[in-house]
Amino acid sequence: MKITFLGTSSVFPTKKRNHSCVALDMGPETILFDCGEGTQRQIRIAGLAPMKISKILITHWHGDHVLGIPGLLESFHMSNRTKALDIFGPKGTKKYIKHMLSAFEIKIKYKLNIHEIDVRKPKKIFETNKYELWAAKMQHVVTCIGWSWIQKDKIKINTSYLKKFGLKAPHPILKKLQQGKNITWKGKKIKFEKATFTKPGKKITYVVDALATDQVAEFAKDSDIFICEATFSQEYKEAAAERGHMTAKQAGKLAKKAKVKQLIITHFSQRFRNVKPLLKEAKGVFKNTKAAKDFLEIKI
Repeated sequence: MKITFLGTSSVFPTKKRNHSCVALDMGPETILFDCGEGTQRQIRIAGLAPMKISKILITHWHGDHVLGIPGLLESFHMSNRTKALDIFGPKGTKKYIKHMLSAFEIKIKYKLNIHEIDVRKPKKIFETNKYELWAAKMQHVVTCIGWSWIQKDKIKINTSYLKKFGLKAPHPILKKLQQGKNITWKGKKIKFEKATFTKPGKKITYVVDALATDQVAEFAKDSDIFICEATFSQEYKEAAAERGHMTAKQAGKLAKKAKVKQLIITHFSQRFRNVKPLLKEAKGVFKNTKAAKDFLEIKI
């Protein structure tokens, strides 16, 4: 499982940075966080499988976060996609997707499920047996959503404990232990509490185009990876506030307050050809910070 940064610029793309998009590759499926202009080309350069994309999570409807959607939808159609695609976004998403399909005369045969999210406080939006998707309202100049992907805890087998009973993994009977049931092996009772342990799931939070508020810190709390915008440096903090953005230092403060394990800053203004000053600013508050670049991969 890995995260790939497909676009790390803000409103203007640069020679080295595309518009916003982050891909979460879980193996059988891939989730996109935003889908800025040029995303499908970035997907191919990164070596990701386009047809594995199952969901697109939109933060807001500014062009640098959504203009890659029409081309991707049409490419899916041209590739004879049959699997359904889910798009989640703020209120108005259904209307905007409909306009895109109409404006570019895109006809699709696969099922397109569009989910409009109206959140006033953080809530669970989607769930499988492996993960949950949570959304929270951000403060920006337009309606904006922050996203959290939360992996469910896994029940793992304590193989060293089972050696005492002469039982080795893999074995079909071990599934009962993972289901919280005791088993009997060669006349001996094995209790699931001793034969298993819980491996906590990972949490990834994605916040861009947002003011640095206590609500963001609460939403990102205990994230293993906190992907956060750092559009400006502290020198431009007034401009950041006016435009509904945050500085690298503010991102660092949020990471510290949220007690995340790692902060990855992204969504850089084109004025910063070198983002080292932004990285230094964030690391001055939260040491375990990395500056994203296009095609950066983070193994989970």
